[in-house]
Amino acid sequence: MSDLLRGLNPEQLAAVTLPPQHALILAGAGSGKTRVLTTRIAWLLSTGQAAPHGILAVTFTNKAAKEMVARLSAMLPVNVRGMWIGTFHGLCNRLLRAHHRDAGLPQLFQILDSADQLSSIKRLLKSLNVDDEQYPPREIQHFINARKEQGQRAAAAAMEAWDGHTKKRVEIYEAYEAQCQKEGVVDFAELLLRAFELLSRNEALRRHYQERFRHILVDEFQDTNVLQYRWLKLLAGEGAAMFAVGDDDQSIYAFRGAEVGNMRDFEREFKVGAVIRLEQNYRSHGNILDAANAIIKNNEKRLGKNLWTDAGSGEPIRVFEAWSDGEEARWIVEEVRALSRDGHTRAEIALLYRSNAQSRVLEHALFSAGIPYRVYGGLRFFERQEIKHALAYLRLIANSDDDTAFARVVNFPARGIGARSVEHLQDAAKAAGGSLFAAIAELTGKAGTSLAAFAGLIVKMKAAADLPLPELVDHVVELSGLRDHYRNDKEGQDRLANLDELINAAANFIAEEGRAGEEGELSADLAEFLTHAALEAGEHQAGEGDDALQLMTVHSAKGLEFNMVFVTGLE
Repeated sequence: MSDLLRGLNPEQLAAVTLPPQHALILAGAGSGKTRVLTTRIAWLLSTGQAAPHGILAVTFTNKAAKEMVARLSAMLPVNVRGMWIGTFHGLCNRLLRAHHRDAGLPQLFQILDSADQLSSIKRLLKSLNVDDEQYPPREIQHFINARKEQGQRAAAAAMEAWDGHTKKRVEIYEAYEAQCQKEGVVDFAELLLRAFELLSRNEALRRHYQERFRHILVDEFQDTNVLQYRWLKLLAGEGAAMFAVGDDDQSIYAFRGAEVGNMRDFEREFKVGAVIRLEQNYRSHGNILDAANAIIKNNEKRLGKNLWTDAGSGEPIRVFEAWSDGEEARWIVEEVRALSRDGHTRAEIALLYRSNAQSRVLEHALFSAGIPYRVYGGLRFFERQEIKHALAYLRLIANSDDDTAFARVVNFPARGIGARSVEHLQDAAKAAGGSLFAAIAELTGKAGTSLAAFAGLIVKMKAAADLPLPELVDHVVELSGLRDHYRNDKEGQDRLANLDELINAAANFIAEEGRAGEEGELSADLAEFLTHAALEAGEHQAGEGDDALQLMTVHSAKGLEFNMVFVTGLE
């Protein structure tokens, strides 16, 4: 037993050895919360207060769940593989598999991932003859998932639908529910909602699990949404002890439905007597923590804590103020080179930014300097969907016989040119021995009319060819319909920001190459810019084993550790 508790600081020890009661553990960044959670489970098992089948532990990622199981296996001579340790979605899946009949599901029901769900919605809209420009599939997907995460079926959502547009979305939601039920499939949001409904209406089943799971442990409690908290409340019966670990200062997922207020509600509704603050940080030096504390203390409605360390003050935080994003990127390149000369590996260094669009300037500077890098959790700038679409239009201006660019955007944004029409066009091009663009004149009927309109659009873009390059890019983004398309997309703000950044990239390219960007020089400017974009997209992509700089958004960095960190675009 002493081995189990050895090395815990006083607050960690107090949390691990709490008697069976509801508890809220406010665990600051780097304060050892995973250790506390796993040691708490091991302590409950080794002291005989709980059996392996009587513990439910919820984490937010499969990686965290696997780590917890691995640590427990190393701590205890017990087979922990059968324990209910997993993500909300994983545990709900397990519950529904065990009680599929009661849940109204086939035994071998399939789970739709995000891409599958989107395809299913597109198919549904087509079968209902719904205009997917007025009701974009991604927007419908977002609407359905948001309703489910609030615990709302279509019938309940209909009661809150006052305008015609929302009523139509509710109708689509209802049809989507019917389609999924008919096909025996569930999406991620459905897993949780179906499990919640199952326990809500089946009292015998609910009582069974309430009596079984006397100890419920929840990681990252600040990231729970409305339905996840309601599901936990259903499982926490008389005599259960809920051990919630979280940090309201690390609540950054409100845009995904996370409700940080769940922590305050839990404290009030469960009459939590034990609130323990883990404030000793094992990751950072004092200067970093002091700066973080000074900023975080201004957050409103905090439960409050103050991180500290006995690791010393460490290096001071440095602030570099640049005149432009380009100068900032060049300064970072020199700093990275200096760190490399001092023996630091590039994989130890992270470059953080707020939004993905900001990576473009950094990528360009690293590319120019020949420094390998990896974009974590996302695509490099010139590989992003919306950028490749815009570049395809620009390629068609430069060369209308570019079949790859033609195929990419002939029906994006959607303009009623289906796969059958493109097949006919390919046949005509093959017969004539020419390009797809040249073969448009050979087609008649509806397909010929639609394709001729697309050809007219490209000709219209070419007519603006004497504009300076940045203005041409802006003109193409607007005329192509890309801007309107992403403006109407519920999650299109990042893509719009990237398209704006492409215009900046064109302006920077003109400036860096010493070009005047004068009218009449477009063919050379455009060709050079397209070459530049293709090279940056195709080279310096670090492989898995390479020593590469790590680029990512601040959101993507949550839970990761690096020896050196640059926070860019801080203004």
